[in-house]
Amino acid sequence: MKKLAIVSLTFLFVLTIGQIQGMSLASKSERATKKEARAEKRELRKLESSNIVSEKSKDSFYTDFGDMSNVKWRNSDYYDEATFTKNGSEMTAFYDFYGDLVGTTQVKTFADVPLKGQKAIQKKYSDFTVGPVIFYDDNEFNSMDMLLYNTEFQDEDNYFVELTKGADRKVVRVDMAGNIYFFKQL
Repeated sequence: MKKLAIVSLTFLFVLTIGQIQGMSLASKSERATKKEARAEKRELRKLESSNIVSEKSKDSFYTDFGDMSNVKWRNSDYYDEATFTKNGSEMTAFYDFYGDLVGTTQVKTFADVPLKGQKAIQKKYSDFTVGPVIFYDDNEFNSMDMLLYNTEFQDEDNYFVELTKGADRKVVRVDMAGNIYFFKQL
């Protein structure tokens, strides 16, 4: 009787472990599928781009930002881009194939970067000159990843700081907590 109980418990244990591993694999597969779908949307946008800004993007812009008189529209490979001035600051809004806001960029100063990030950059890249700083504000309601400097990155608000030392140019990404990450060699 004890042997039957032990065999039954062992069988249940093995079955449970198998299900947990199966769920873990399914979760990884689901994330990979979502990433592939976003990449396919981006490629579809590139293929179907007609160099004409979508009326859907313009309508969404009006809803998102109101009636701005100084908007300059541009159609790129992946986005409709609206450059405008709001509260004295130049911004660019990026819209996807469906006319949905992906996010905005805004030129900032190094002083705008979180203090922890400033200190880390000054320490790690002390022999580099700080160049332009761009702040990317993600639209959390759109799952499409953004491309900056021709490099895709995950949806989240970040500062991008260009650094130069002679011919060596690079971009570091600074998250809102001030953590720095190498982003791209220019």
